[in-house]
Amino acid sequence: MDVEDSSSGTANGSDLGQRYRHAGDLTAEAPTRAVSELCTSSEHTYIAALLHLQFAEISIRVPWGHISGKWYGPQNVQPILGLHGWQDNAGTYDRLMPLLAPDVAFLSIDLPGHGLSSRLPDGCYYNSVDNLYVIRLIMKQYKWEKVSLVGHSMSSIICFVFAAVFPDKVDMIIGIDALKPHQRPYPSVIRTMETRLDEFLREDERNRSKNEPPSYSYDELIERVYVGTFHSVDKEHCKHLMARNIQKSEKYPDKYFFCRDRRLKFYNYAIGSQELCVEMANRITCPYLFIKANQSSYFEDKKYYDEVLDVLVKKPNFEYVQANGSHHVHMNNPEAIIAPVNNFIQRFGPAAATAARKKAKEAKESKL
Repeated sequence: MDVEDSSSGTANGSDLGQRYRHAGDLTAEAPTRAVSELCTSSEHTYIAALLHLQFAEISIRVPWGHISGKWYGPQNVQPILGLHGWQDNAGTYDRLMPLLAPDVAFLSIDLPGHGLSSRLPDGCYYNSVDNLYVIRLIMKQYKWEKVSLVGHSMSSIICFVFAAVFPDKVDMIIGIDALKPHQRPYPSVIRTMETRLDEFLREDERNRSKNEPPSYSYDELIERVYVGTFHSVDKEHCKHLMARNIQKSEKYPDKYFFCRDRRLKFYNYAIGSQELCVEMANRITCPYLFIKANQSSYFEDKKYYDEVLDVLVKKPNFEYVQANGSHHVHMNNPEAIIAPVNNFIQRFGPAAATAARKKAKEAKESKL
């Protein structure tokens, strides 16, 4: 593992020399929200902002290259692992970080092909379920027996699946706005497979050509991110998603191009049937907080969502919160979700889980 402080100029690796790690690299502002914005908040919030304003840029070696990430908070404790949505990146939690408790460590990563992380090799197809392997690689690298996960959108689904497949390896999960693998009518699934594979082949060939993609001005990029999220991210916050996904053009000095892997647009997100989703829900045993944005869709027929939710709400450690906001509520309005998030982390996060295991071990030993 390589660590680089956020005060320096570039990310690890010579190929990342012209890359940006946070919005401040583009706008000269602080890595996350400016502390001045929080001066009227509580003393606790203000102190947390000070401690979480900076981050360490992390590079984790994997067989195909590296996984990049932003480590906020103390580095002598196990962090919560933060995972982003489809075609987003580690910047998705930039505005949530200053609001966490000061003793909470949080590692927000770029999934393969996103942000500053290595792309999969030419000819390799992206499957959302493969991200379970990414989580296991990170756990192995850090020697974590268990992991605490926060996921948004696609990664909220990944957290759901991971907790079902590895129930004994998860301390807690927090999912934001996507509960489970989505169900589509079978004819639609088949058509999507056909078109996505054809488009993937085209983008894979483009990648190998090494030609620079189309470039845009800063304002044009903001507009494209805004439209690309279906207006889910407010324009003023699009820079947090944009920074790690763009690179300075070598052809046009005042322009940039998107450098995330273009093959990601044709990701295989299919995981399984509704029956499998229900079985997964039954297998989840860890503390689980799910946050649903009330201005966002369900991405499938709501009956499928409700069927799985009915299984989860019967579990004693499942908590459900509805928040006012769009699909990217954690970016536009983090204040709307921070109270339940901080409360849940305090009760079930890495520190609480470690303390509970220690107590259980001591109790067991005292009976010997």
